[in-house]
Amino acid sequence: MPDPVDAIVFYVVFLFSTTFHEAAHAWVSMRGGDLTAYAGGQVSLDPRPHIRREPFGMVVLPLLSVAMTGWPFGFASAPYDPHWAVRYPRRAAWMSLAGPGANLLLVVLSLAALRIGIEAGVFGAPDSVRFGHVADAAAAAEPSGSSVWPALAFLLGVFFSMNLVLAALNLIPLPPLDGSGAVPLLLSESAALRYQQFLWSQPMLGWIGILVAWRIFDGIFPPIFLFFVNLLHPGAHYG
Repeated sequence: MPDPVDAIVFYVVFLFSTTFHEAAHAWVSMRGGDLTAYAGGQVSLDPRPHIRREPFGMVVLPLLSVAMTGWPFGFASAPYDPHWAVRYPRRAAWMSLAGPGANLLLVVLSLAALRIGIEAGVFGAPDSVRFGHVADAAAAAEPSGSSVWPALAFLLGVFFSMNLVLAALNLIPLPPLDGSGAVPLLLSESAALRYQQFLWSQPMLGWIGILVAWRIFDGIFPPIFLFFVNLLHPGAHYG
């Protein structure tokens, strides 16, 4: 059985990180002229409007999965006007990138906090790393009975790991993932318009894209994870 405290931490970090991801989509969409998500209250770090839109994906499914496996699995979405996306494909592309960009920001901030802790002598490199566990509390920072530094190291490790997953998965350039929505940035204006129209005319591509992304993600994520962990602990050579 998963440790209940760890499971709660994973779910809370999932909820915040997903909310941050969707709020970034909504904010950039609003800045680009589409007020759809703004009207739904999703330009906000309050998780409630995001939960109201996707209660199953943000509450039911992740709580069930974290209770059974220790890892939350779920989904969320920010609404936007498809006619706006077809009319302004490059604005829509930046809107797509905003979500994983927000998660990458949290990855950088969590790594920076961990690195500061390492330099301050309160965190250290563990013997081995895994998802959610990328630093230990240094022995000198653990007086008898203290759990503050181990808990903080774990929390920051979960923030790093969860947001790296969200960023890496969503950057895969397959519909309906955000990486697919960013493709127009690499195309001419006319080609970007045709690309957006093609995506909206082929709704089954989303199901195919999800299946393919899950098949390849297990091969993509471990080297990305180890790359960032080795940046955190230069000279450790995890792998």
